Amino acid sequence: MFEELRSKYTEFIYDKYEIEDLENSIKITYYFEIPGLTSFRPTYEIDKKFIKNEINDFAKYLIFHIGLVELISYWKAAVPKTVIIKAGYLDEEQISFFKKLYYYGLGEFFYVNNINISIDDFMDIKIEGNKKNYDIEYNGSGNLIPIGGGKDSCVTLELLKNMENSPIVMNPKEPHLKCAYKAGYTKDDVITYKRTIDKNLIELNNKGFLNGHTPFSALVSFTTYLMAYLNNKKYIVLSNEDSSNESTVIGTKVNHQYSKTYEYENDFNNYTSKYFGIGIKYFSFLRPLSEFQISLLFSEFKKYHDVFRSCNVGSKKIPWEWCGKCPKCLFVYIILSPKLYKDELLNIFGKDLYEDEDLLPVFKELVGDASTKPFECVGTIKEVRYAISLTINKLANLPYLLKYYKDNYDLIDEKLEYNYNDINNLPEEFTKILKESLKCLIK
Repeated sequence: MFEELRSKYTEFIYDKYEIEDLENSIKITYYFEIPGLTSFRPTYEIDKKFIKNEINDFAKYLIFHIGLVELISYWKAAVPKTVIIKAGYLDEEQISFFKKLYYYGLGEFFYVNNINISIDDFMDIKIEGNKKNYDIEYNGSGNLIPIGGGKDSCVTLELLKNMENSPIVMNPKEPHLKCAYKAGYTKDDVITYKRTIDKNLIELNNKGFLNGHTPFSALVSFTTYLMAYLNNKKYIVLSNEDSSNESTVIGTKVNHQYSKTYEYENDFNNYTSKYFGIGIKYFSFLRPLSEFQISLLFSEFKKYHDVFRSCNVGSKKIPWEWCGKCPKCLFVYIILSPKLYKDELLNIFGKDLYEDEDLLPVFKELVGDASTKPFECVGTIKEVRYAISLTINKLANLPYLLKYYKDNYDLIDEKLEYNYNDINNLPEEFTKILKESLKCLIK
C-alpha cells in the first residue's frame, strides 16, 4: 500500500499559516494539501490572557515551525515523496534536522506498516518560502511545566513546588487540571491552549489510508517553546525519564518514545539555540531517573493518587479512566506495586491487575519475553522485572501474573533505587533538588 499511495500522491504542500485576532484569543490555521486527494486545516487557539509578548515576526517564525511538526500527522496518510514548504524558509541544516525528526519519530509507524525505507529515500523537502529576518531582545524567567496527567509530571510539580512555575496543558482534561490543583495551583495559574485535528484526516483514516504513531512530544516541544516565549519563561521543564531512551524494538532505533529521548532533547536544544537564539532552555527534570525511581517518589505523593491518569484507551472516555486492559495500565500497576500493592492499587484501578489472566501476553511483552516491548510509553525491561521481583519478595501468596513470573523467570536484585544518570541537561539548581529527593526513596 505504501508504494501504491506514494506513486499516486507524489506531493505534500505546506502552503501557509494564518493568524486570526479574535476577541479573546488568537487562532492559528495551517494550510496543508495533498494534491489530487484533499486539503487540511488544523488549528490552534490561544487565550489572550496567556499572551504577554506580542505576536511579532519572531513569534510568527515559531508558529511556522509548529506547522513543520504538525504536518507529519497529515503527510503520513499518503506518504508523498516530495514535501514542498511554501510557508517559510529552511536552510540545508534545518532540513536535515526535520528529516531526522520525521524519520525516527515515525519509526513505529514504518515498523507497524511494514515500510522498509532509508532516511535518504523516504522524503525530499523542497523550500519555496522566502527567508525573513527578525531582531529581538529577550530575558525570560521561571519555568513552564507541561502536564500530561500521569505520575511523572506530578513528581516534577511536587519537587519544584518552591520555584517560579507555570503549569501548561494542551487540550486540558479534568485529570490534567486536578493534578495542577493538587500541586497548589489555581485555574488561573494553568496555561492552556487548544489544538484541533482536521476532520479530513480522520475520514482518510476511516477509509484505510495509512495511519499510526507520530512524534507527539516533538509537537509539544515546539508549541511549548512558543508559549514560553509568549509568557516570558526561561525554562521548559519536561518530565521525560532515562527509561525513554530504550528502544521499543530491541536492537533497533524503533522507539515509541523517540521524541522523549535525550537524543531528541539535545537535537532540539541545538536547533533552537542556533535558529531561535533567545536562551529558552528545554530539558527534562527527571532525565537522570528511571521510571522505577520516579514511581517510588510518586508512591509517597499520595495526594495525586486519586486524580492522575495515563491510560490512553481510557483518555477517550469521559471521565478519563483506567481501562485495566492495556499495556500502559499494567505497566503503571507493576511499577507502583513495590510500594502500593495491593490495597492502594485497588483503590486506583478498581481491581487487581495481577489476577487478570487475559493480561499475560502484555505482561510477557513488558518483561521482555516477546519480539517487541508494547508500543506505549513504558519503562525498561530491567526495571519492570526489578519492580516485579521486589513485589514478589514481600508477598506470601502470589497472584496469577506474579506466580507466572516466579515460575518462568529469574528474580533480579540490582538495586536500581539509587541510580543517577549524569548525562543530562539539568541546570545546577535543578540537579540539587533532584539529588536531594533521592535520599528518601526507600524508607
